[in-house]
Amino acid sequence: MHSILILFAHPALERSRVNVRLAAAARDLPGVTFHDLYQRYPDFDIDVAREQELLESHDIVVMQHPFYWYSTPALIKEWEDLVLQHGWAYGSGGTALAGKTMLNALTAGAPEEAYCRVGRNRYTVRELLAPLEQTALLCGMDYLPPFIVHATHTLDASDIDRHAADYRRVLEGLRDGVLDRDAVKDAVRLNADLDVALPATEEG
Repeated sequence: MHSILILFAHPALERSRVNVRLAAAARDLPGVTFHDLYQRYPDFDIDVAREQELLESHDIVVMQHPFYWYSTPALIKEWEDLVLQHGWAYGSGGTALAGKTMLNALTAGAPEEAYCRVGRNRYTVRELLAPLEQTALLCGMDYLPPFIVHATHTLDASDIDRHAADYRRVLEGLRDGVLDRDAVKDAVRLNADLDVALPATEEG
């Protein structure tokens, strides 16, 4: 069983509908450590040694966050700048993260069709996440296509529950080592068709 660290970052959680539900679906999973960065570091005073210990003790790192201005909330960038040190995460002797896996799990207000060449945002979400993908690769990590919940402003309760169940299913598949990485490596988003990436359940 692989251990999963979820770095959760939402600066306005009291206004969230979708991330709250995704978080609830993940918190109680065996093998998952749910780490709320804004709760832990409200003043951005990051304990670098503690964060590095958490990274070293987990196999898979999930950054769960809303998609803010085509990127992450500010605390994730601060976390990257301080925690991913030269000589530890990358560069000469920096192999602490080599062989681990990274995944972005995010929510976006706009529908999926807004994120394409002819859409108003001109790029896919995965393309806009290129700096994070390259950061993972620089650190010797395997970067998976992002798990994305689109059109969050228009989702009803049943839609949100469905996405939360999908998120939990992805985390379980990663934890148990049954997610087919080759099948999704070129996907725009990991959850476009989970039946391709994950084996069918007994119910299915």
